[in-house]
Amino acid sequence: MAPASGLCGAGPRVLLFPLLLLLLLLPPPPLLARAPRSPDTHRHHPVKRGSKPWHAALPGSLAPASATQESSQPTSGPRPPRCGVPDPPDELSARNRQKRFVLSGGHWEKTDLTYRILRFPWQLVREQVRQTVAEALQVWSKVTPLTFTEVHEGRADIMIDFTRYWHGDNLPFDGPGGILAHAFFPKTHREGDVHFDYDETWTVGDNQGTDLLQVAAHEFGHVLGLQHTTAAKALMSPFYTFRYPLSLSPDDRRGIQHLYGRPWSSPAPSAPALGPQADVDTNEIAPLEPEAPPDACEASFDAVSTIRGELFFFKRGFVWRLRGGRLQPGYPALASRHWRGLPSPVDAAFEDAQGHIWFFQGTQYWVYNGEKPVLGPAPLSELGLVGSPVHAALVWGPEKNKIYFFHGGDYWRFHPSTSRVDSPVPHRATDWRGVPAEIDAAFQDADGYAYFLQGRLYWKFDPVKVKTLEGFPRLVGPDFFGCAEAANIFH
Repeated sequence: MAPASGLCGAGPRVLLFPLLLLLLLLPPPPLLARAPRSPDTHRHHPVKRGSKPWHAALPGSLAPASATQESSQPTSGPRPPRCGVPDPPDELSARNRQKRFVLSGGHWEKTDLTYRILRFPWQLVREQVRQTVAEALQVWSKVTPLTFTEVHEGRADIMIDFTRYWHGDNLPFDGPGGILAHAFFPKTHREGDVHFDYDETWTVGDNQGTDLLQVAAHEFGHVLGLQHTTAAKALMSPFYTFRYPLSLSPDDRRGIQHLYGRPWSSPAPSAPALGPQADVDTNEIAPLEPEAPPDACEASFDAVSTIRGELFFFKRGFVWRLRGGRLQPGYPALASRHWRGLPSPVDAAFEDAQGHIWFFQGTQYWVYNGEKPVLGPAPLSELGLVGSPVHAALVWGPEKNKIYFFHGGDYWRFHPSTSRVDSPVPHRATDWRGVPAEIDAAFQDADGYAYFLQGRLYWKFDPVKVKTLEGFPRLVGPDFFGCAEAANIFH
């Protein structure tokens, strides 16, 4: 299929000589050496932003729209941003009208796929990008037998790159705005390639730039074989709209399961269950959650931890995510959205210097590398703790090299290098002057201060004076979640 003109900047270009001059003045970052490929006629087209649709004539791509923009195309005025993958011909749409989702004609012949990130955007740290890419792939693996494993060298099934302007596939990017990304369908010469425009303002979890999670999840849908759908509010709709939390619509799920089937691990119910009838689509891609999450203004949190530079509060299976002191859109959310298999509730959590995230519940612990489980459940006795569940964990010091476990009025020093506490005999928590004997959670901020939580109160601990600051305890809700100040209840 030849690229359609006039969409996402795929039509005729003007001022060609100044553009070439600009390309000479702004060379792209060095590309990894790669075998040349011939142009492919079956491409997933790029996404654009601004007044043009994200449905260009390039392979699959995506461009942002305002948070209020609907998926349907307006009858007048500028077109909303769209993915760059062209819509299927009318006759193909007619054939697929009853099932709504549209297939590209190809799919992977295996279910265990690898992926590799060649280069990264400058606005985000590498681990944040890796975590976001893993979460975008997990959107599809949750409802299929597909698995995705990151590799760091060689050729992977899915090759992800952040690049600029002309980058070797005859589908150049156009700088900030316009085309955001494009990808290639299975069974094509460049199958598995996903390219993001390096010059976009990439963000995660907010609409102040281009949300990487939503763009990536959409592009991965194309890489797996899905075309655009006419279903409103579907992830594979050609019109991009910022929505959180990210999830598949029934139409998206039907499409991907038509290609790859349902998850192998899903147990068949032993008896008819009440609820949705057979063949009626729902959007349940995660365990059923309680009717409503706890109120952060009233909650006494189970655990708090700084993870990837952001602050996570845990309560009864839910997590609140704060970045720069602000609660992120889409939260609270189920903690299992990030860490599949995580027990509920957790008693304590921390991130070590290598970026591994540790969770504790009762007499067991779990370790994750980003969102990927690497250990657990394992007994606390492996860490040198016997009969003492971890109620709070504190990472202390600028190098994240001091880790303390708290239980009741005791604490232990833990060494991740040996995965052992220094002694099974605890120290007394009174060493932390001004901190209550029993705490629920602890964490350290970017300035080196430690915070200890008990119930709805917290204490701030000075690392220089080695004692709590004057004026504490204070209420967690008003200071961290902007709740209305309550009457003074602790003086």
